[in-house]
Amino acid sequence: MTVFIASLFLPKTIHFTLPGTPPPGAAAEKKQPGKTVPVEKQQASLFQPPSITPPITPIDDKKHDHLFTNEDGLQVQIPQAEPAPDAFRAPADRSSPTWGGRPDQPMSRANSPPPPSLIEKSRLLQQKAKELGRQGVTQPRSLTRSDSHDGVFANANWKVVNADQGNGGLRNAAEAAAREGKLGDYMWVGTLGMPTDALQGTQQLQDISDRLYTEHDMLTVVCSDKDFDGHYSHFCKQILWPVFHYQIPDNPKSKAYEDHSWKYYVNVNQAFADKIIKNWKRGDVIWVHDYHLLLVPGMVRKKLPDAKIGFFLHVAFPSSEVFRCLAVRKQLLEGMVGANLIGFQIHEYTRHFLQTCSRLLSAEATPDGLQLEDRFVDVINMPIGIDPVSLNQHRQENEVKKWLDIMRERYAGKKLIVARDKLDHVRGVRQKLLSYELFLNANPEWRNNTVLIQVALSTSEKSELDATVSDIVTRVNSSWANLAYQPVVYLKQDIDYAQYLALLTIADALMITSQREGMNLTSHEYLFCQDGNFNEKKHGSLILSEFTGTSSLFGGNELSVNPWDYRACANAIRKALEMGDDEKEQRWTKLYEAVNHHTGSHWFTEFMSRLDIVYDEQHRRDQTSVPRLSMHGLMQQYNRTDRRLFILDFEGTLVSWGPVNKIIPVSPQRTLDVLNDLLLDERNTIYVMSGRRPEELDRLFRRVPNLGLIAENGCFLKDCGSATWTEMADSDQIRSWKESVKPILNYYLERTPGAELEDRRCSLIFHYKSAEDYEAAQRQATDCASHINDACEEQRVHAIPLDGCVLVEPIDWTKTTAAQKIFADLRANMAPDDKHASPVDFLMVIGDGREDEKVFKWANTLGDEGAVQEVVTVSLGNRNTEATATLAQGVSGVLMALQKLASIA
Repeated sequence: MTVFIASLFLPKTIHFTLPGTPPPGAAAEKKQPGKTVPVEKQQASLFQPPSITPPITPIDDKKHDHLFTNEDGLQVQIPQAEPAPDAFRAPADRSSPTWGGRPDQPMSRANSPPPPSLIEKSRLLQQKAKELGRQGVTQPRSLTRSDSHDGVFANANWKVVNADQGNGGLRNAAEAAAREGKLGDYMWVGTLGMPTDALQGTQQLQDISDRLYTEHDMLTVVCSDKDFDGHYSHFCKQILWPVFHYQIPDNPKSKAYEDHSWKYYVNVNQAFADKIIKNWKRGDVIWVHDYHLLLVPGMVRKKLPDAKIGFFLHVAFPSSEVFRCLAVRKQLLEGMVGANLIGFQIHEYTRHFLQTCSRLLSAEATPDGLQLEDRFVDVINMPIGIDPVSLNQHRQENEVKKWLDIMRERYAGKKLIVARDKLDHVRGVRQKLLSYELFLNANPEWRNNTVLIQVALSTSEKSELDATVSDIVTRVNSSWANLAYQPVVYLKQDIDYAQYLALLTIADALMITSQREGMNLTSHEYLFCQDGNFNEKKHGSLILSEFTGTSSLFGGNELSVNPWDYRACANAIRKALEMGDDEKEQRWTKLYEAVNHHTGSHWFTEFMSRLDIVYDEQHRRDQTSVPRLSMHGLMQQYNRTDRRLFILDFEGTLVSWGPVNKIIPVSPQRTLDVLNDLLLDERNTIYVMSGRRPEELDRLFRRVPNLGLIAENGCFLKDCGSATWTEMADSDQIRSWKESVKPILNYYLERTPGAELEDRRCSLIFHYKSAEDYEAAQRQATDCASHINDACEEQRVHAIPLDGCVLVEPIDWTKTTAAQKIFADLRANMAPDDKHASPVDFLMVIGDGREDEKVFKWANTLGDEGAVQEVVTVSLGNRNTEATATLAQGVSGVLMALQKLASIA
């Protein structure tokens, strides 16, 4: 068995050695003081930057010549020496180089459209160019890399190196699980993280793919530069990333922009699906990761219906109100639900996903997942973590100890607050700095004793946020700095891994003020680094935004803040610095326990174990896997027993009549005859369960004495031979939630011509099958169900979208609770004897709807536990089922089977 781990970027990439490339260390030799070293003439054709726009000043360009721009538009440091092949040195929440922006890799041939914010500006420039053209002024041609220049890469030497881009937390988790023996054969599936058009059709690309496959267990997905650029740079970064973090693209051109890049997103996802399908063997596991590949599970499911597929989203999932703003919302959800198991970081994201699917796909959301028409999809939350073993090894390196000594000397006597964030609106850097400024203004005693070290992974594009943050830093430093003190150390570049670990070790507090974020693993690494090694027994405080997924793991032992409440953030800084050692240690100990429990290895193995379980359960419930009802076997079971209980659904099982809001004009004579024949044997007890009112069932079955009845899906119960009904539900509670739900239903009723509302004793039904515009009514119905489930969850009531209606009923009283009450009463009234160890030794449940599935599961559990000797559960539907047998003949088949049993008596 092989586990395919599909992630956008492979953990390895390729670096080329091109003609004229200076050897390692040459850059350092150029800058040796006191020497004039001739600089080799740069080959513009090979090292042309992506944009021909000159830098703001030559000084700025020289200052950052050791940096390159990463995939998120961030500038990160180029390592001066190649690390060991297996050394993976990077923070779990790391930055990474831009796709197509490295000098030792090919440049992209994609002709990218401008971002939405620049479309209008681009149009003005085009108009100006046309005017100049009419005046006879020619425009200079853009400098681009030619085919002959790109051909250099097809023959250049190359080597496989650790990739700087990709999901560091996922890679750490997989390596930890493999190291601990919890993960056997596994294969990465992903792209090289670089443009490949320059290598298309060459032996070079095939050799690279072959080596990655044979030596590193990696399947290379190759797609055109145009497809990848449109997928990643445009749809993922400009559309999905903002929406998933509650920043809806509101530019007037964003819809056209989304339409443009959607086809590229589909193409790349299809390339991944095709690669997986080509290499899949029966028994293999497919695990797809993150928002880049939302369509892959559905694409694979179409070709491999029996495949075991898991999907995990590493970022936040927004509420349905935000997600529904996407034009391709339904396609994305349908791709995700192709998986057997879908995982999220925390419960909040799971709940958002279930509500969104209920609203947009009209799927029934349950606490365990989604009930689709033909199958069930399990949905869980399982937070990822760090790899403490690997992190601890890196902390022992001499480079880390060197930087620790440097910072101890540099910041002696100062309290250090550290932070490392990407400089965008989601990370809340502006809010953090304003809160720190307020803290210094309000607490003058801390002005010369506190330093905020903010590492900002700045974007390559100059933005308003960049300027705003720089202004705040300048204002704070100009107000309180002196020759010996600087309140804010602001680094607009990433630091190397040794400095990063040293900074986390020496810090007195880590401050994270993200406006919305999934799992912030920097906080995990910080807590681990505060464990008292290197004589740094600080047990520093963690100031953490309540809008991060990490916040839900720590049980209030962090200092939770709202990033928009500057005063509260300032107070949290003061509390972190003034907190006593005992409280610090107590908080840190509990946080450290959480970090050590939720490790990357634990997350990986738990998800894989859960995937195995749900796959087996779903496969067992699949309609094609459930055997047909064997009449021969059924009759043998019937003959072996003396205390028999039948629980039979009414609509669609004993009769073929339709909607429950239509009154049945006549009694179903054949059904009544079969029931009477079965009841001639005193050893048989029969209950009929229905969604109809008690008075309707009384009228229907008045000619069947000794028949038990369950009305309104378990809210009313009438025992065998009794003339009175028992109300199972709490009438006061029913009255209370109806007062809340009716206004919501009336709101949608007014907007759906032809719909009607049925008020039963314990439930409400919104019927729209006769609506004038059925499609519009269906949309209103799904919105109505979502509205009720969101607003009335605490009142123990839920809305279930059904065919042509929405049923609103209590959660606490169902057909299952009624069946449990019947079994308990029989156990109390029928004591076991020498011949019978149980009040019931034969239990048969027959039904055709979703609400019957829980009764099937309850009955099967009794059989598994040995409480009932013979259990038979039969489903008439075509969907996946908990039943142990199916019956394809429908109502006539049920009546025929019951008639045969009656004839035995």
